[in-house]
Amino acid sequence: MKLFFALLLCVSVAPNVFAHGSGSDRLARNLAATCANCHGTEGHSVGKVAALAGKPAQDTIGKLTEFKEGKRPATIMHQIAKGFTDEQLRLIADYFAAQK
Repeated sequence: MKLFFALLLCVSVAPNVFAHGSGSDRLARNLAATCANCHGTEGHSVGKVAALAGKPAQDTIGKLTEFKEGKRPATIMHQIAKGFTDEQLRLIADYFAAQK
């Protein structure tokens, strides 16, 4: 019975989730928002951490891959990068490359 209600809830909520923006551009924005604490809103860093806005996507993907594989020194980025799929990292890099 609990499973039935859980499935019913999923079915009733799912259309609302998709209505508010599915697609890779919204997903990219949402994924990139996880970077804001250190890299600034939309990649516009105001501190010592590197700005990501406007950087070529291939450069960002290269660095993220190095973090993910443990080939680039980091305090926390290696752990963060491992939490994303390669496709998600590509979406994040593309999002930041498109920012001015």
